Amino acid sequence: MIGIVIGLFLLMFLAYKGMSIIWVAPIAALVVALTGGLELLPAYTEVYMGGLVGFAKSWFPAFLLGAIFGKVMDESGAARSVAYWMTKIIGKKFAIAAVVVACAILTYGGVSLFVVVFAIYPLAVALFREANISRKLIPGAIALGSFTFTMTALPGTPQIQNLIPMEYFGTTPTAAPIMGIAGALVMFGGGLAWLHYRQNKLTAAGEVFVELDKKVEEVDTKKLPSPILSAIPLVLVITILNVFTKDLPAAQQVIPPLVVGILATILLNFKRLPKIIETINSGAAGSVLAIINTSAAVGFGTVVRAVPGFTTLTDFVLGIPGNPLISQSVAVNVLAGATGSASGGLGIALAALGEKYMEIAATTGISPAAFHRIAAMSSGGLDTLPHNGAVLTLLAVTAMTHKDSYKDIFMVGTIIPVFSVIVGIILASIGIV
Repeated sequence: MIGIVIGLFLLMFLAYKGMSIIWVAPIAALVVALTGGLELLPAYTEVYMGGLVGFAKSWFPAFLLGAIFGKVMDESGAARSVAYWMTKIIGKKFAIAAVVVACAILTYGGVSLFVVVFAIYPLAVALFREANISRKLIPGAIALGSFTFTMTALPGTPQIQNLIPMEYFGTTPTAAPIMGIAGALVMFGGGLAWLHYRQNKLTAAGEVFVELDKKVEEVDTKKLPSPILSAIPLVLVITILNVFTKDLPAAQQVIPPLVVGILATILLNFKRLPKIIETINSGAAGSVLAIINTSAAVGFGTVVRAVPGFTTLTDFVLGIPGNPLISQSVAVNVLAGATGSASGGLGIALAALGEKYMEIAATTGISPAAFHRIAAMSSGGLDTLPHNGAVLTLLAVTAMTHKDSYKDIFMVGTIIPVFSVIVGIILASIGIV
């Protein structure tokens, strides 16, 4: 048990220091194996690699197609067109809400949050400049629209955090819709309230929009494709995923909608993608790091499950007083925080404890859908600690520092999502899922 804790803290510490989980996870796993009495080489080549390869085998197509879809939406201008259309409708008076909603539409339509950051940033700068709002709030607004409710809570979202629990609980992407919608409203409403509070506070202190030394290139909106046509692939992905693929195995359900989304984007924007092969190559290459990072984290969880101390850990986690959804939430949150990854923490937790929670669902009468939704929503809490890769990318793209903007990211991406999980657990405890 002590070895598991040491391995977990080593994983968290090294990830926080910016070291890649690809090589950190096996080292932490070998610490767990050594203290757990396993032979090191078999523990690595069979147990760890077995977990890594097993996850990659199931989910690589989803990561690959998702990355390609995001890339063609980005380079064709379709993602930016939809975002610009939405920000124009909402307008500068509600600049923060416009950025949040634009991000939400893209991520709910299946576009990678990393693509959304790059697509939305120039539009956010233009809106905040016009509304004279401090650019310190741009990372918080993008994080709220991309890293929270559309990633984990809204039923039917094609983001991987909503798909992974399906494999363990036999559920669908729309699992526990009332819990999910309630959680999404808490995240969206609470996040907007916080950002507007911060806007008023900064404005009162005289902090308004300031140009950087390197001015952001403005978007030539006249060259963007039609927003209506650009939105078609997003609608197709959501519709096909939630209507036509329910009978497929969990990891396969997202494949047909993403293939259709990619083809639709290419056909609608063929002239805007003169180097289509290079675009697809770039998207495919980008997917490799994401799937290997998550698979490496799952491999760590597989080793944890193989050592004798895992029984003690399981008893400890499952022994957390109250509703078993609470213990699942704690486990997923802690592991997501340790790895700095929502999908990585979720993968470790469910690889280790998914079967146990499914047994609990069968014996307690708690719906597997409730376990699905709480697992997904919990993955989007402590994952946004300072060492999270998406947080680092967001701050780098927006040219902000942790000191400038992390407080807002932490509130909208960690504190409020954790509170939304509490709301979800309360609903599940009274039978509302």
